[in-house]
Amino acid sequence: MNKGAAADSWMVGDVTLASRFLLGTAGYPSPQVLADAIAASGAQIVTVGLKRQLAAAGDNSFVEIIRAAMATHGARLLPNTAGCTTAREAVQLAHMARELYDTPWIKLEVVGDEYTLQPDPVELVEAARQLARDGFTVFPYCTDDLVTCKRLLDAGCPLLMPWGAPIGSGQGLVNPFALRLLRERLPDVPLIIDAGIGAPSHAAQAMEMGYDAVLLNSAVSQASDPVRMAEAFRQAIEAGRTAYRAGVMAKQDFAVATTPVTGNPFLIN
Repeated sequence: MNKGAAADSWMVGDVTLASRFLLGTAGYPSPQVLADAIAASGAQIVTVGLKRQLAAAGDNSFVEIIRAAMATHGARLLPNTAGCTTAREAVQLAHMARELYDTPWIKLEVVGDEYTLQPDPVELVEAARQLARDGFTVFPYCTDDLVTCKRLLDAGCPLLMPWGAPIGSGQGLVNPFALRLLRERLPDVPLIIDAGIGAPSHAAQAMEMGYDAVLLNSAVSQASDPVRMAEAFRQAIEAGRTAYRAGVMAKQDFAVATTPVTGNPFLIN
């Protein structure tokens, strides 16, 4: 992580973060590749699916491997409720995660459609409200629907994680209009693009739009070289953020000459 990125920090609750890259831990070729990818990404938030851990009890100390990789640069674990389809199930899993991992942070996922893995807005808001009451810091995986996002904020979520496209699709930002609208209407809310990112250019695009961070998994874990791809995403996220802060020029429907055609802009001897 370069010094400029470190100086441009952001916050989740009272936690200050320098990296704007959140990395998932599923589907890597080996534990060592995962550990190396975490290091290359510079990520300070790393997600892990509790249902997967429960289903694969005793899977070679998977979480310990993640913790060791995170310890080198002060990363934090973010358990998720992937696989849940009801608010009740998600709330139960979140409480288990808090006990197992000793963190109040939870990435809340409540899926309403198995084909698209689209979040169920009704169950999601209900679960978010209950978990916020129970003292959790809720990271809700949601769509780009503005009204649903407002309901999640009213329920007590300190941030939002709208999708760019369906999970694992690699399509990038399929509805940039809706994502821009979210950013414009919720200027003070931390917004993290979650799901659908397939290439570093997609992550850079999200950051150029003013999003605070990007979470991804498959784009790194399924790459031919996950470690190198993690580094590529880190650089893209930093570049996109730098471009946003610098001010990306506005698009126009007509040409604007960059070289003056009148006067003497400079002398040629």
